[in-house]
Amino acid sequence: MNQDIKNRIGDAFDKFLHNDKGATAIEYGLIAAAVGLVLVAVMPAFNQATTDTYAQIVGFFD
Repeated sequence: MNQDIKNRIGDAFDKFLHNDKGATAIEYGLIAAAVGLVLVAVMPAFNQATTDTYAQIVGFFD
Protein backbone atom coordinates (compact mmCIF):
# COMPACT_ATOMS: atom_id res chain seq x y z
CA MET A 1 0.00 0.00 0.00
CA ASN A 2 2.76 2.44 0.96
CA GLN A 3 4.68 1.70 -2.26
CA ASP A 4 1.51 2.32 -4.30
CA ILE A 5 1.17 5.80 -2.79
CA LYS A 6 4.83 6.55 -3.51
CA ASN A 7 4.36 5.45 -7.12
CA ARG A 8 1.28 7.65 -7.51
CA ILE A 9 3.06 10.66 -6.02
CA GLY A 10 6.10 10.00 -8.21
CA ASP A 11 3.94 9.69 -11.31
CA ALA A 12 2.08 12.90 -10.49
CA PHE A 13 5.36 14.73 -9.90
CA ASP A 14 6.80 13.48 -13.21
CA LYS A 15 3.63 14.55 -14.99
CA PHE A 16 3.90 18.01 -13.36
CA LEU A 17 7.55 18.42 -14.42
CA HIS A 18 6.84 17.50 -18.02
CA ASN A 19 3.67 19.58 -18.38
CA ASP A 20 4.20 22.55 -20.70
CA LYS A 21 0.65 23.77 -21.25
CA GLY A 22 1.26 27.21 -19.72
CA ALA A 23 4.57 27.79 -21.50
CA THR A 24 3.00 29.47 -24.53
CA ALA A 25 1.10 31.98 -22.40
CA ILE A 26 4.26 32.83 -20.50
CA GLU A 27 6.19 33.29 -23.75
CA TYR A 28 3.53 35.64 -25.10
CA GLY A 29 3.64 37.54 -21.83
CA LEU A 30 7.40 37.95 -22.12
CA ILE A 31 7.07 39.16 -25.72
CA ALA A 32 4.42 41.69 -24.68
CA ALA A 33 6.66 42.91 -21.85
CA ALA A 34 9.60 43.30 -24.26
CA VAL A 35 7.45 45.26 -26.73
CA GLY A 36 6.28 47.47 -23.89
CA LEU A 37 9.84 48.21 -22.82
CA VAL A 38 10.81 49.08 -26.38
CA LEU A 39 7.84 51.44 -26.63
CA VAL A 40 8.77 53.12 -23.36
CA ALA A 41 12.33 53.59 -24.64
CA VAL A 42 11.30 54.90 -28.09
CA MET A 43 8.35 57.14 -27.21
CA PRO A 44 10.36 60.12 -25.87
CA ALA A 45 12.28 60.40 -29.16
CA PHE A 46 9.09 59.93 -31.17
CA ASN A 47 7.35 62.54 -29.04
CA GLN A 48 10.08 65.10 -29.67
CA ALA A 49 10.12 64.40 -33.42
CA THR A 50 6.33 64.75 -33.60
CA THR A 51 6.39 67.98 -31.58
CA ASP A 52 9.05 69.43 -33.87
CA THR A 53 7.09 68.45 -36.99
CA TYR A 54 3.88 70.04 -35.70
CA ALA A 55 5.82 73.16 -34.70
CA GLN A 56 7.12 73.45 -38.28
CA ILE A 57 3.61 73.02 -39.67
CA VAL A 58 2.27 75.72 -37.34
CA GLY A 59 5.18 77.94 -38.35
CA PHE A 60 4.04 77.80 -41.98
CA PHE A 61 0.64 79.21 -41.00
CA ASP A 62 1.93 82.06 -38.84
